[in-house]
Amino acid sequence: MIYPDTYEAKIGFDKIRKMVENNCVTRLAKQKLQNVTFSSDYDFVCTQLKQTNEMQIILKFEDNFPECVYVDIVDFLKKITVHGTYMLAAELFDLSKAIRSAKEIVSWFKKCDEQKYPELKKVTKQITIFPAVASKIDEVINKFGQIKDNASPELMHIRKTITAYQQQISKKIYNILKSAQSEGIVDENASVSVRDGRMVIPVNTANKKKIKGFVHDESATGKTAYIEPVEIVELNNEIKTLEYEEQREIIKILVAAADFIRPYIDDLVIVGDFIGEFDFICAKARFSLAIDATMPVVSNATMMNLLQAKHPLLMQTLKKENKQIVPLNLKIDNEYHILLISGPNAGGKSVCLKTAGLLQYMLQCGFPVSASENSKFGIFNDIFIDIGDEQSIENDLSTYSSHLLNMKTMLKNATEKSLILIDEFGAGTEPAIGGAIAEAVLTQFAQHHVFGIITTHYTNLKHFAANNKGIANGAMLFDTQKIQPVFKLETGIPGSSFAFEIARKIGLPENILSLASEKIGKNHINIEKSLREIARDRRYWEEKRNKIKQTDKHLQEITEKYEKELKKLNDERKAIITKAKEEAATLLANTNKQIENTIRIIKENQAEKEKTTVARKQLNDFKQNALSENQNTESNKIEKKIETLKTIQQKRKKQQNEPVAENEIKIGSKVRIKGQSATGEIIKISEKNVLISYGNIITSIKAENVETVSESEYRQSHRNNSAMQLQTGFDLSAMQLNFKPNIDVRGMRAEEAISVIENFIDEAMMVGCSELKILHGKGNGILRTQIRNILKNVADIKFIGDEHPDFGGAGITIIKM
Repeated sequence: MIYPDTYEAKIGFDKIRKMVENNCVTRLAKQKLQNVTFSSDYDFVCTQLKQTNEMQIILKFEDNFPECVYVDIVDFLKKITVHGTYMLAAELFDLSKAIRSAKEIVSWFKKCDEQKYPELKKVTKQITIFPAVASKIDEVINKFGQIKDNASPELMHIRKTITAYQQQISKKIYNILKSAQSEGIVDENASVSVRDGRMVIPVNTANKKKIKGFVHDESATGKTAYIEPVEIVELNNEIKTLEYEEQREIIKILVAAADFIRPYIDDLVIVGDFIGEFDFICAKARFSLAIDATMPVVSNATMMNLLQAKHPLLMQTLKKENKQIVPLNLKIDNEYHILLISGPNAGGKSVCLKTAGLLQYMLQCGFPVSASENSKFGIFNDIFIDIGDEQSIENDLSTYSSHLLNMKTMLKNATEKSLILIDEFGAGTEPAIGGAIAEAVLTQFAQHHVFGIITTHYTNLKHFAANNKGIANGAMLFDTQKIQPVFKLETGIPGSSFAFEIARKIGLPENILSLASEKIGKNHINIEKSLREIARDRRYWEEKRNKIKQTDKHLQEITEKYEKELKKLNDERKAIITKAKEEAATLLANTNKQIENTIRIIKENQAEKEKTTVARKQLNDFKQNALSENQNTESNKIEKKIETLKTIQQKRKKQQNEPVAENEIKIGSKVRIKGQSATGEIIKISEKNVLISYGNIITSIKAENVETVSESEYRQSHRNNSAMQLQTGFDLSAMQLNFKPNIDVRGMRAEEAISVIENFIDEAMMVGCSELKILHGKGNGILRTQIRNILKNVADIKFIGDEHPDFGGAGITIIKM
């Protein structure tokens, strides 16, 4: 039994539930979280804790755990139970992901050691994977979750036909646009747009009647009309008809897939529940890692021993403020089953109560707790709490009446397997009467061996706890020097309210405090004084003990440090002696060898004076060299290291001073003309020029006018070419193949020649051609002059001039882009 119904809100578990929900991915996991309830089943609680703890370890240490996609599949599986129904493509895609995720999880646990993660392995053993279902889905759904073109022969035929029509439309509308631009009906910088799925041309409203077609839209200003030319209306209508056929064929494919999946629905629902269960466990584990929660020792008895416990919500709040929470140590067992906590206001009594109540509730809901793993929790059948103000005008309840009603419920239902949590016991009425009633109620709890944590200010309750078995006093410590609480619980002593000290700190007049002391009586003052002295002395000796511990720790660290250094020196000494012995042995062997060689030479030459002198000189030289090497070995090593460092520094300095070759051009380099977007590849390099291949076009240009591009930019440029072909319907590569960099306008009138040349330059810019030739003849030079006047206004043209006299001279105009 959990009392009252608002227990979760009172201790903050509703916020814990919300924080865990934020880590849930699937709706099923969130539903499982909402269904979590307090349980007194020891085996169930232990299983839930072990599952979450094992997942914590996996998330923290197992880098190879599969990154699964958790998706809800149960609802749309139930949708296809009726024959003729089907799942959408996106739902089929989610089902495929769920099956793969389940397969990856099961496979991962199968590969683990037998002793690792036993509880999670039990969950995975219940799952059957159906690769046939995943394969069937793969036949119709691509990796983007869309229906494949080859899902059926009919669908492939329909989509090919649609693509062909779209290409025809692109070609026609492009030609219409060009023609309209050349006639001045449409702006030169206008491009094809799409309205309501149809390709349209933007036309100035003044000229909209000059293009036959349907107006699909107008601009916000009304100056531009978007017209679908009549030439492509029929083609668009055909596409629309084919799209309807496409949808009908897709539904057939989805119905067939649903018919194949239907016999496996019951087993796939189990897979869906498994995905939701794992998502739920992962959400709990992620939350537990965020609050540093652990799995404590769990006993099938009624008790509680909190070590280094922290209220998770308070810890998160203080963490945002860069403050540290004070851990709580608290114990209730068969010897002392009720803990009576007293101390100053705002000293942390209620936080202790809430921390104990929240962590016990979390544990019995299957959540790891924010306490040391050495903490020990029992299992209670009931938890009762009386905290806060529950006065109710509707129910005619005052604050004290609501407290008495809670006491009545606890006295009636609490047993030796119940935990009661009472804040400000006896408060809310006349102190003497309230204290007496509280003492009588406490007597009943003690006789029934109820487990409880109670906070109070009443002195009679502190005396009662000190003189009765099974009840322990606890005090919230107070710093008498700084006049502030330290939020630390000390068991075994009652706490003082420190009311006079706090009143004096906030500046209450001294005469008021003196009068209050007289009215309360010397006995009460002496009790409070004794409690303060006990608290002060305990605080003093605790600080002394902590200083001694720190000093011992510091001395131990220094001792360990010197022991390590002494061991290191001894090891180095041994190594030096060993090395010296080896070098001496080598030197002795070489010396003996040299002496023997000298004797041999003297004997062979029958002690000739000259030969003997030479041999002796060689022996003396060897001796001097040996001594010199032995003395200078270490210095030589140091000098060599210094020389090596100098060499490295010189090399680095030289590298820094050497100019770095940027934009290096070589055969095979990917380049583009400066200021242009088209990219190509260098196939030949001369003194000043480079030969560049743009697909099927080869052009020569000065090396200083090109710049290198990365491989990724080069590939992106070619992808853009492909994308342009798909969007506009014309093939840029085909244009590059067929484009010729020269044009003949001889015999044309000036207006006609200029129109042709403008189209010629547009196409040259599209294919990335950088050098063009226009053959116009010499004559009187009129056509040449008009052409060049027009070309001067084209921003992308960098050079206009005559061809070489040997190849046509003034009859040909050279253009460089």
